[in-house]
This record gives sequence, C-alpha cells and structure tokens, in this order.
Amino acid sequence: MKTKIKTLVLAIALTFLMPGIVKAQGMPVYDNTNFISLAKSLVESAKQTSQLLKTVQFLKTQKDNIEKVNNVIKQLKAIKEMAKNNQTLFNVVRDDLREILNSPYIKPEEVNRISDSFNGIIESSLESMNFIEQILSNNFLKMTDAERAGILKQKEIESNEMVAEITKKTERYRDIISFRKMQDKINNRETNY
Repeated sequence: MKTKIKTLVLAIALTFLMPGIVKAQGMPVYDNTNFISLAKSLVESAKQTSQLLKTVQFLKTQKDNIEKVNNVIKQLKAIKEMAKNNQTLFNVVRDDLREILNSPYIKPEEVNRISDSFNGIIESSLESMNFIEQILSNNFLKMTDAERAGILKQKEIESNEMVAEITKKTERYRDIISFRKMQDKINNRETNY
C-alpha cells in the first residue's frame, strides 16, 4: 500500500517538475478535483489500514488470552482427576486393606509385606501432591502455563497408574484369600462314605 502511494506521488511530482520534457502545444490542463479526490481516498485508505492493524493486534491478544484460559482449564481438570484418584487410594487403604489384613486367610508374616506395598503407593501419591502444590503455589522456575499443564498432565497419568496398581493388588490379595478359603473348605470337609 505504501509503495503504491509513493509511486503515485512520484508520478505526480515528475509531471509537475518536468514540463519541458513533454512536447505539447500549449500548457497542459490539470483537473484538480481528481487530484483532491485521490488524496482523500488515500487518506481514508490509510485510516482503514490503521484500523485493520489495530484489529489484528486485538485478535492476537485475544488468541493469547484464550490459550492461557485453555491451559488453566487443563490444569484444573488434571488436579481434579488427581484429587479423585487420591481419594480412591485412601478409600482402598482405609476399607479394602483393613478387610484384607483382618482376613484369617492372610498369614502373619504377610501382613507387613502387604502393608508396606500399599504404604509405598500412598507415600508416592503424597509426594506427587506435595510436588503439585509447589508447582501451583510458586512460580516454579518461571514456568509458562502450558509447561505447568504438561507437568500436571504427567502427574495425572502417574496418579491413574497408582490407582490401577492398588486396584490390581487389592484384587490379587482378594483372589489369594478366596483361594485359601476354598482350599480350607476342601481340606476340612467331612467325608460321608
């Protein structure tokens, strides 16, 4: 747009400054109304271009704001999922682990091993929550929202894996109890021959 304006101004200037080059009879007649109309059009076009540039800048700013909000929403979803997973872990330990450890089919020497395996998962979960708290409460190493959302997503995946692991362990110990219970019934049944 600027090059067109410069070219037009140069052409007009050359026309006025070099009248001796053009061979014509008499003095050329210029229509000033067309020139004024052209100048007004150029000024209006410059205003529209300026407004368009402002609109483009505004849209870029809004795009950045939308991306920030999107990253915050991702962070909130990840935190919500991790909180739900931690609640599941604690419920399993509180209810299912107590049931497993109180079973008469769990041997005394197995109680510590079972407790330690469940406690390891819970401790890992608590460490993850402490790390997440540090990420959210500080400006952890000047992270962007996108980087923070990435770390939280990774921690959410780890949290899901912990829930899957504790669920698998619970099912395995219940299967062991069920097997031992059935074995006890078979070994202690009365024969009616």
